[in-house]
Amino acid sequence: MEKKYFDPKDLKKFGNITDLQEEMGKKFFDWYGTVFKGDTALTAREKSLIALAVAHAIQCPYCIDAYSSSCLEKGADEEQMMEAVHVAAAIKSGTTLVYGVQMMNHIDKLSM
Repeated sequence: MEKKYFDPKDLKKFGNITDLQEEMGKKFFDWYGTVFKGDTALTAREKSLIALAVAHAIQCPYCIDAYSSSCLEKGADEEQMMEAVHVAAAIKSGTTLVYGVQMMNHIDKLSM
């Protein structure tokens, strides 16, 4: 059986990041917990949808698994989840394309 680089079982080990740097790890988890704590300016469901979209944009398989589950648990449906992924894809594509302006500016300088 071929070993995969990303093992879904490793997500359960995330809490272990404090093993090698306890102070910073605890600070991260305190902050992370505050960010995702219940309904604030954003609902917990909205936060999970945003996290799912970001997970796709940064291509984190662990986050995709975690926030797919979280979205469903918080009442998002599959259509909302896929729309969030499309929003992330549109932003990521736009970011790639807007760098074309950098290229065009550089071409203009070289053409002078």
